[in-house]
Amino acid sequence: MSHPPPSGTPKARIPHPQQPPPPYPRIGAGLWKRCLGGGLAVWAPTAVLAVVTRSTAALPTPVLLGGFLVPVVFVLWAYERHGRDLGVSAVLGCFLAGGALGVLGASLAASDVPHPSPGRFLTTALVEEVAKLGALAFALRRQPAVHGMRAGLVLGAAVGVGFAALESTGHALDAALFAPDLWGQLETELARGLLAPFGQALWTAIGGGVLLALRRPDGRFRYAPPVVAACVGATLLHALADTARGIAPWLVVRLTGRGLEPGLFAPGYPPQPSASQQHLLTLVATLGPALVALAGLAWALSLARRNPPWKNTP
Repeated sequence: MSHPPPSGTPKARIPHPQQPPPPYPRIGAGLWKRCLGGGLAVWAPTAVLAVVTRSTAALPTPVLLGGFLVPVVFVLWAYERHGRDLGVSAVLGCFLAGGALGVLGASLAASDVPHPSPGRFLTTALVEEVAKLGALAFALRRQPAVHGMRAGLVLGAAVGVGFAALESTGHALDAALFAPDLWGQLETELARGLLAPFGQALWTAIGGGVLLALRRPDGRFRYAPPVVAACVGATLLHALADTARGIAPWLVVRLTGRGLEPGLFAPGYPPQPSASQQHLLTLVATLGPALVALAGLAWALSLARRNPPWKNTP
């Protein structure tokens, strides 16, 4: 006959089953807000310092931060809201692949086309979109489980903003050679940075969404007619946005009353622009692509609504 243990004897502890580790690393909610606030807190004083001192030594910080701040914040927001189950490695890999392979492809294309023209814009847009979709496929080549429209939209956008970060930085450095107004350079880069999620990211999200929606269960990519159509459509929107930005100098010259001068389109700026022309150029070069981005945004939203998460099985 068993007797109950003495009152002072501790009872044996029953081990609790261990909880499985989370399938993805936990990143604090709202990190993108803190990153945005901190980045702006650093960018603003360094930009003012560069303008006041007119020193090129103070320019790299606002140029680099201005080019990368919005793309990095967008990637953090997309991961927190829509991409936790995709994993940090997939999102970060697509961001880095977009920056590396996308810019490489664009550089090769830009060296083989003539001065700005509708043909150049279309050729450059096509090569950039193909390069970015190639970067997306390359980054996910060893992750066959990643598929579906939502994954394609998120990761395609990550590739696009990775491309846009380096592209904006390159344009800012290029502008430094032709526009003597430092504030005008930073103003232009800030406008391009704000449009990054609604330009390069949006075009690649459309193509990436269709590409991953049709991905085979074994991980192979299907370059079916819908993928080609999405790539062509994104290319046309991309080229239209670039054309709207490319004719901005001509519109500024017309609106400000100055006659056309030789070499207007070579650097993308009116020769020796005044401060008012520089500000107007930034406004016109931002408004046109923003209007084109609305059409692309409507297209991407329609893809997301027609393909909810439970229909993402290929």
